[in-house]
Amino acid sequence: MTDLARTASSVYSQILDVVEGIEPRIADATRAELADQRASLKLIASENYASLPVLMTMGTWLSDKYAEGTIGHRFYAGCQNVDTVESVAAEHARELFGAEYAYVQPHSGIDANLVAYWSILAQRVESPTLERLGAKTVNDLSEEDWEQLRATFNSQRVMGMSLDAGGHLTHGFRHNISGKMFRQHSYGTDPATGLIDYDKLLADAREFRPLILVAGYSAYPRRVNFARMREIADEVGATLFVDMAHFAGLVAGKVFTGEENPVGYADVIASTTHKSLRGPRGGFVLATAEYAPSVDKGCPMVLGGPLSHIMAAKAVAFAEARQASFQTYAQKVADNAKALAEGLLKRGVNLVTGGTDNHIVLLDVGSFGLTGRQAESALLDAGIVTNRNSVPHDPNGAWYTTGVRIGTPALTTRGFGAAEFDTVAELITGVLTATAPVPTAAGAPGKARYTLADGVAARTRAAAAELLDANPLYPGLEV
Repeated sequence: MTDLARTASSVYSQILDVVEGIEPRIADATRAELADQRASLKLIASENYASLPVLMTMGTWLSDKYAEGTIGHRFYAGCQNVDTVESVAAEHARELFGAEYAYVQPHSGIDANLVAYWSILAQRVESPTLERLGAKTVNDLSEEDWEQLRATFNSQRVMGMSLDAGGHLTHGFRHNISGKMFRQHSYGTDPATGLIDYDKLLADAREFRPLILVAGYSAYPRRVNFARMREIADEVGATLFVDMAHFAGLVAGKVFTGEENPVGYADVIASTTHKSLRGPRGGFVLATAEYAPSVDKGCPMVLGGPLSHIMAAKAVAFAEARQASFQTYAQKVADNAKALAEGLLKRGVNLVTGGTDNHIVLLDVGSFGLTGRQAESALLDAGIVTNRNSVPHDPNGAWYTTGVRIGTPALTTRGFGAAEFDTVAELITGVLTATAPVPTAAGAPGKARYTLADGVAARTRAAAAELLDANPLYPGLEV
């Protein structure tokens, strides 16, 4: 047992004993979650395991301080230590990504995206309107002028990847605030290849003329050419906004370089810290110097008081990602995704785009006669944690879906390599082959109900346990 594991065991055991004295159900659920994560193959592409230092940093009295505003300009007194925390986190983020400006207050990825959207609106719409009307701030506007500004905000256009092609809810999906904020148009992928058709995207952008062009994805298993996206944005006069929540770790780890690295091409970039970046649950924004003043007003424009303890944990995670070992980890994430994809393909599983060159593998389970929901549930029965996901032009819609999205960041953190991921591919294929849809009362196959052949779940869990025992989660930690 390492000194860190020994210390963490003592700390967490005592913490949970204290919690148990107040509300034992919470202590029990916390212990059970560690046991569940240790005993399952975590393949959700948006999940990972934070380090013990990151986890420990979150549990401090920094949580108790209000610090609305910005560094050195707070709406509360006594924020000198929060200023230090935020400054350190922002410094690490700038250096890690080579960005001109970093804003580390967003509580989540959606918050980061909202800060990005409203910062662009403030830069592109509000500031020119105030200048035209001879006003310094919105408080100087008459009610009539203010109504005109509101109308101008609500008439702006955004163009992002469609949900079924691999985009995210926040890229203009109608049920999300982004779809209500903007007039929205989606771009998809080539029906034959599943890849982004940049020429088609340019033609659509010329016709739609968006104020904001969104690049990035949540379930697209390929890399994006951000140089092409920049050219398209420039041609139509759009601000290029990149959502790199999923692949931030691959950028930080120097797996995505050159035209595949959005820094240097995008005006504004938003991300989470907890996916491939392996930090705490939270978000951040990178921006060019031009957009920095608008982004810096994220609080109070969109956000409330920042979570100082989470910003501290972000600083630790960014510092970890600046170490050479993180680049090795990030490359293994991509290599393992290729191994997983190849293992599935050689066993006859249909993959969207025919493979991957990032950390995501997207299975089309329609060939098994299953919906994504049936496949997700059957895999969970067997101890394999995934999430269902739409595929392009999905016949089952966004709830039941026809796809299952899997990713390699979490199990790579545990030490899995190409051989282990080939075994994982075998286990996944075995479960899907042994799963059958259950017909509804009317005789048609149901979209949720299924059966899994006897003994498959137990055998799969036993095989998975061998892999997991050889690559323990938080080795030496006992609670």
